[in-house]
Amino acid sequence: MKTLLSWSSGKDSAWTLHVLRQQPDVEVTGLVTTVNREFARIAMHGVREELLERQAEAAGLPLWRVPLPFPCSNADYEAAFRSLLERASRTGVEAMAFGDLFLEDIRDYRVQLLKDTGIEPLFPIWGSDTAALAREMIDAGLHATLTCVDTDQCDASFVGRSFDAALLEDLPKGVDPLGENGEFHTFANAGPCFSATIPVETGETIERDGFVFVDLLPE
Repeated sequence: MKTLLSWSSGKDSAWTLHVLRQQPDVEVTGLVTTVNREFARIAMHGVREELLERQAEAAGLPLWRVPLPFPCSNADYEAAFRSLLERASRTGVEAMAFGDLFLEDIRDYRVQLLKDTGIEPLFPIWGSDTAALAREMIDAGLHATLTCVDTDQCDASFVGRSFDAALLEDLPKGVDPLGENGEFHTFANAGPCFSATIPVETGETIERDGFVFVDLLPE
């Protein structure tokens, strides 16, 4: 089944790609990423497009960019996404996969977006225990850096840290080990879905609208 993967650049996307590649009936043919066209960065995560391109190269897959205006309304987002789905359908794409774990409203929204497109939604890691999955990711060699932290849910000092066993031990009670409630976002630069490590270093840290971001730079 010819499948596109929704790609945020983070650990959950990277792990979903790893899982999909172990399924003989699925062929991942591209990575779909929403990009802020004004700043040339991944929407929400704030990661530079150059690093996104290096991920795609290491994953051996083409990028399907969804350019978004800034600011971006929900109507703008849906129009841009539907345009991508129309293009995907024309090229024979049969499914689109997402790395969601347990947020029912997000899953329902994605299913609704794909309704009547002929493209089937897939949720390969849905329902996984996040504490166990976090350990499994780390044990398998997945490496990621926290690029964004919601300061209402997590201390700003966590931004820029590695997603590793020490981080899991330090996370406050109530914070999901995978940040599934939006507590933090990551950039994956190594793991079983990549052919090579993507060297990065941390740059400037900024705070905006209740979130703290660290600027990741190609090393």
